[in-house]
Amino acid sequence: MGWIVWLRNTVLGIAAMSGAAGPATAASPINSPYEAGAESGNTLFAAFAGRSPKYLDPAQSYSVDETTFTYNIYEPLYGYDYLKRPYVLTPRGAAEVLAPRYVDAQGRPLPDDAPGDAIAESIYDIPIRRGVRFQPHPAFATKADGTSTYFPLAPDALKDIVAVPDFKETGTRELTAADYAYGIKRLASPRVASPIYSLMADYIVGFDAYGAQLKQVDAKLREGVPPGGRDLPWLDLRATDVPGIEAVDPHTLRIRIKGKYPQFKYWLAMTFVAPIPWEADRFYSQPGMAARDLSFNTWPVGTGPYMLTESIQNRRHVMERNPNFHGEPYPCEGEPGDAAAGLLADCGKPTPFIDRAVFSLEKEAIPLSGKFLQGYYDVPQLDRGEYGVSMRVAASDSPQKASLYQDRGIALPTTVETSNWYMGFNWKDPVVGQGDTPEQQEKNRKLRQAISIAFNWDEYVAVFENSQAEVAHGPVPPGVLGYQPPPAGMNKTVYDDVGGRPQRKSLDEARRLLAEAGYPSGRATKTGAPLVLHYDSMVGAGADPRFDWMRRQLSRIGVQLDVRATDYNRFQDKMRRGAAQLFLWGWKADYPDAENFLFLLYGPNAKADHNGENASNYANPEYDKLFERMKTLDDGPEKEQLIHQMTALVQRDAPWMFGYFPFSGGAYHQWVGNAKPTQMVRNTLQYMKIDPVLRDAKIREWNNPIWWPLIVLALVIALAILPAYVTYRRRSTRTAFGAAARANAKDSA
Repeated sequence: MGWIVWLRNTVLGIAAMSGAAGPATAASPINSPYEAGAESGNTLFAAFAGRSPKYLDPAQSYSVDETTFTYNIYEPLYGYDYLKRPYVLTPRGAAEVLAPRYVDAQGRPLPDDAPGDAIAESIYDIPIRRGVRFQPHPAFATKADGTSTYFPLAPDALKDIVAVPDFKETGTRELTAADYAYGIKRLASPRVASPIYSLMADYIVGFDAYGAQLKQVDAKLREGVPPGGRDLPWLDLRATDVPGIEAVDPHTLRIRIKGKYPQFKYWLAMTFVAPIPWEADRFYSQPGMAARDLSFNTWPVGTGPYMLTESIQNRRHVMERNPNFHGEPYPCEGEPGDAAAGLLADCGKPTPFIDRAVFSLEKEAIPLSGKFLQGYYDVPQLDRGEYGVSMRVAASDSPQKASLYQDRGIALPTTVETSNWYMGFNWKDPVVGQGDTPEQQEKNRKLRQAISIAFNWDEYVAVFENSQAEVAHGPVPPGVLGYQPPPAGMNKTVYDDVGGRPQRKSLDEARRLLAEAGYPSGRATKTGAPLVLHYDSMVGAGADPRFDWMRRQLSRIGVQLDVRATDYNRFQDKMRRGAAQLFLWGWKADYPDAENFLFLLYGPNAKADHNGENASNYANPEYDKLFERMKTLDDGPEKEQLIHQMTALVQRDAPWMFGYFPFSGGAYHQWVGNAKPTQMVRNTLQYMKIDPVLRDAKIREWNNPIWWPLIVLALVIALAILPAYVTYRRRSTRTAFGAAARANAKDSA
């Protein structure tokens, strides 16, 4: 009965495999994508989509996917309070946030309330934190005699080096004002090609001339270098000065800008003004570094809470706690609801809380979602809000998914982004634009108002944004000074106040305005021709349910809509030429100030005439005067009142249908603490925390291996091959018996 022995051994083997998996599971579940026991450590796991971050050099980085790294590794002068809304500036590399002082054209001091046109320069004397030290890095390593360990490098010194951590020796030093000055000066370097240089050159005194000077210095250094050569002599920025950038002393940075520009303080919260130590710039400029992709873009050098310790392009990046970080207390104040959500429980505790963060490449959304639901990602992606929003939508569409998310304790909080989507009217268009005569201007205004009433943005948000957006009543979004929620900020051109809540005006009101505009029942009074409006889409030709929806909105008041779909390049060309009639566009703020939205309607910023960001080419002298007053005002009641006046003007003129403010959402497992979705705060990793014990327990619960199918499969296989085995044994026995009989007969003979 050998088959019985075989079957017994098979079952025992599977059982042994199951039993052997027990001790291994104690270290890590068998389907874990990480090294054994990683889930029980104080590590955050997240994904990144597409390719690896391309630019981690703070002078070049301008992509959302890069900010997860740059804002946690570098410390700009300022940052934003993690919890407060509207957003409030807080010091990071600076010791405090200070207002500038003002001088006139002769350099004489002016009072803080001096009018903007009297101010020749704004001077920022920014105190730098004392005792802050850079992360450990080989650029700071020194020998016993004080000379640099890795400068200059021997010809074969890089033969075994593929990453910065391969250098055995590291060092550090204290952060100084000169490091910030050096970092800002790098923005003008022709070797860096910073996307922010031209804007900074418009404001920082002498910065445009400095950029021209650096080009000449760089050209001279390149003499004798073969075209396309990657190893260039070091461009030492300490040898050149900028009038508007000065390290007054080791802990005071002075920046002088032209005139008054209160929004400049927000640029100081971006990593473009991160400190750059000259030693690191010299270190990366050495021969052979570029060939091995060793640079600020791949291996940043900062003073922030984390440092990059592993970087495998298009596969995995790891940040670990910077042992030299000076520490920063967790905030003790926030907006209403933060305390109830547990976001103030760690008040005053030193940050960061997490020791390590691992980011792995996920090319497709399905495996990313699957690993998140298994618990192997604590958040899908750290600083992107679309995953949380999409999961909320999925939960609203599927009771099964809603139940799954609830059972797994997944939190899906949302916030309104500092961005907007709007449908614009081209002010240069004879039908929907400004109009040439006062009579025509009034008629065109009523036409725009009628269309604005007919377009039901409440319905659009419900249908096409899955209710994951807030209908806009003006250009300024929530979280920004000057925003007014309804009923105070209600667009009275489009809505009525009904019991303190906005209610869209009736279509009868839209038809009345349409008739007064010269188009009763959607036909021109003079010719009887139907009114046909043209919507220029940035989406290529093809079926799009939004197009049908838009047509239906206007058909309700007798107006026809012709959709002219094209590719994005041709759409942009039309916008530059002012050839579009109606269009849908959006804007995402660089900083949380109303100026960053209201300038989209400033006349001198018209796209067709000045290649600015005023895509509708709106021009109103009254609005422009208010804008020019507002943009030089510091935050306060006067500025807020001007914002309200400007909002009321554009609500009446209706150069935009204000559309909506999209939501940004987070997706967090129950073991993730202090998580609050935000678009503006980028160093969120510093404030979040992980409960590794709870995570480890939940991952085991959700990924417990099921062995009985293998046992059943083994039994099925055994039963399937049993008849063949029995037949084989019978034939073998019969053959052996016959051979023995023949042998006996031969012996007898």
